[in-house]
Amino acid sequence: MNNTKNETTSDTRVTSSGQLPKEPLVEELDLLILGGGTGSTIAAWTFAAEGKRVAAIDRKYIGGSCPNIACLPSKNIIHSAKVASYFRHSNEFGITHNGFTIDMSGVRERKRKMVRSLNEMYLSNYEKTGAEFIPGTGRFIAPKTVEVVLADGTIRRLRGMNVIVSTGTRAKLEAIPGLAEAQPLTHIEALELDQIPEHLVVVGSGYVGVEFAQAMRRFGSRVTVIGRRPRLMPQEDEDVSEALRGLLEDEGIDVLLNTRIKRVSGISGDSVRVLIEQNGTEKILDASHLLVAAGRTPNTEGLGLELAGVELTDRGYIKVNERLQTTAPGVWAIGEVAGSPQFTHISVDDFRVVHNNLNGVHHVTTGRQVPYCLFTDPELARIGLNENEARAQGTAYRLFKVPMESNLRARTLSETRGFVKALVEADSDRILGFTAFGVGAAEIMSSVQIAMNAGVLYTALRDAILTHPTLVEGLIPLFSSTPSIPRMESEVTTSQALTATR
Repeated sequence: MNNTKNETTSDTRVTSSGQLPKEPLVEELDLLILGGGTGSTIAAWTFAAEGKRVAAIDRKYIGGSCPNIACLPSKNIIHSAKVASYFRHSNEFGITHNGFTIDMSGVRERKRKMVRSLNEMYLSNYEKTGAEFIPGTGRFIAPKTVEVVLADGTIRRLRGMNVIVSTGTRAKLEAIPGLAEAQPLTHIEALELDQIPEHLVVVGSGYVGVEFAQAMRRFGSRVTVIGRRPRLMPQEDEDVSEALRGLLEDEGIDVLLNTRIKRVSGISGDSVRVLIEQNGTEKILDASHLLVAAGRTPNTEGLGLELAGVELTDRGYIKVNERLQTTAPGVWAIGEVAGSPQFTHISVDDFRVVHNNLNGVHHVTTGRQVPYCLFTDPELARIGLNENEARAQGTAYRLFKVPMESNLRARTLSETRGFVKALVEADSDRILGFTAFGVGAAEIMSSVQIAMNAGVLYTALRDAILTHPTLVEGLIPLFSSTPSIPRMESEVTTSQALTATR
């Protein structure tokens, strides 16, 4: 992430002798990287290891947001919350205890320890590969030329034969009266809490909001989730959305959907009041903390992109083609700022696309698979089409679906909540998509994804000898079940038309 608000330059400073200082020399590089996300970090290491002169600039974070303030720290906190849940339900496992307390400063320190170790590892990789990491605020001052202001005010100017922009996104604050003044938490501040919120109101019903809601509830907070749309995770099928809602409500979380926030007052962390409207009825929520997790906005302001010839889309993201080239020759963009799906693994694949293209191998982003996982407990994971998408495309499919209780390994863990389902092409045995809501969902999904990548038919998974008892073994009862063949909208329309003419 690279927000550049302070644009310090050297050509307006006057020395003690009354003379203007000399302009900084422009350092020439093979590759200059603005923004230190995961994809651009791996790019720095890889190109440097290949003998290129490489420098990566980031305002604050070594390795970008993923190892510092996003993916890995949040999963660290979520796992601590799962341990708390195990304590709370230990009697189910024949283990008794005399109560327990949660020290959020200890939870935070565990997370910070992991972040420190990752920073050390990343810096070691920079040193080993010969890439340079420059902590500073960077902006374009000319095509392929960036000026960097270091923490001590020193200015460096660098020009790359090629430039990669990877400045990411940040949490979006909607224009709700009083919201900004309430100083709400984003995921960054939520990961630094050293106390358990008495009552946390979560604004947003997507990935970040749902994950944090469950974790904070397990630490002991009262939690309310506010979603603008009628369903949680509305991009998912209805059975998935309802299963997630049931999970949160069973854990004591208030889920308010189809709800609009009209006004906020107070200060998050002290006392905050939220006026909401749901189905035409107004209601006031009093809380101690407010967490905003309602979308992202790209970090493109103040980068001087116009001076580099880099254009933006109408949504403010950097405009790229299928090879991730921007509108400026020799300038590339990867990750979220380029409008790519907002996952670290996609940022890494974006690096592969750019790496190949710079090495003469044609590589595009078109048609690639985008797996993802929601790290609730249990997890939600998906690859390929879901039912809503298949219907929208008019793609005929057979649906295989079984409950997680059919997975014998899940029974040994006493974690049988959820289900797995797969879409198989109606006139072949090709797997179109897979969704799992259950324990170990991400690992199960990855096995199916590998099969899909290799063009393996569902019957090969059905007939495979998989280790017993494992979670992946649950694919055998899934693909051995009797599939249903949902009727496509076009089929229903045709059937109705035929009936009407009889």
